[in-house]
Amino acid sequence: MVVFAGQGDARRSLSLLWRAEVAAPPRVGPGPKPRLSVDAIVAAAVAVADEDGMAALSMRAVGERLGRTAMALYTHVPGKSELLDLMYDAVHAELPSVYPESDGWRGPVTAWAGEVLELYVRHPWVLQVSQARPVLGPHEYANLDTLVRLLGATGLPPGTVRRLVGTLFPLVQGSARTVADARRAATATGSSDEEWWAARSAALTELVPDFAERFPAVIGLERDGAPEPYRARDGQDAMPYPEREARETFRVGLGVLLDGIEATVTAARAERP
Repeated sequence: MVVFAGQGDARRSLSLLWRAEVAAPPRVGPGPKPRLSVDAIVAAAVAVADEDGMAALSMRAVGERLGRTAMALYTHVPGKSELLDLMYDAVHAELPSVYPESDGWRGPVTAWAGEVLELYVRHPWVLQVSQARPVLGPHEYANLDTLVRLLGATGLPPGTVRRLVGTLFPLVQGSARTVADARRAATATGSSDEEWWAARSAALTELVPDFAERFPAVIGLERDGAPEPYRARDGQDAMPYPEREARETFRVGLGVLLDGIEATVTAARAERP
């Protein structure tokens, strides 16, 4: 399910995101409940989405988590569309904005990518928010500004940096989506990865006996490029195979991409008079 951000009233949404609105007066009357706030509502909404997924998110569900009615929330957040924008921006506040840059640009960019990957894995519902229309919140901009600054240290022209930004984000998002899906698959389908592959491998072998002849490149890759057996550290559970593969693919893919950036930087320097 893809969700598009920015579907609420533009001025109201941006006012909430940038906290430009004047706070509502405190409730008066006998036995008042503790006053709600935008931050409390957003935190509760994030918890709902983290635990039960985007499909479970509603003003009613958030209100129940706070011990309030949905109507009580509308005084602070006008609707689910605005709430989603606030949630998306809020979780991006978890990302660092400063990375050690003493050893050049590559280490910080690698660290940035790892931090963003883990953010998406912690909050997998964020991956359902389409990038076609950004939220335009302060924490989203802070993360973008951080990456632009780190890539700016390469000395490449701004136009090239812009395209590198547009390349790095999808790489991280795709890897995080695979990790998140791998963690959800067994619960969502009712069968483990081992059961799923055992059943389908047996059926495929029976139904397509000439598979190896039809797809020799795939067979060669499986034979010669298979990863080494995974050994968990003492006291740790073995990481599920799909997640381990996704993380290793992310590591290698990011490394190759950064190698390309490094080669571009070297070539650009050589061309300078």
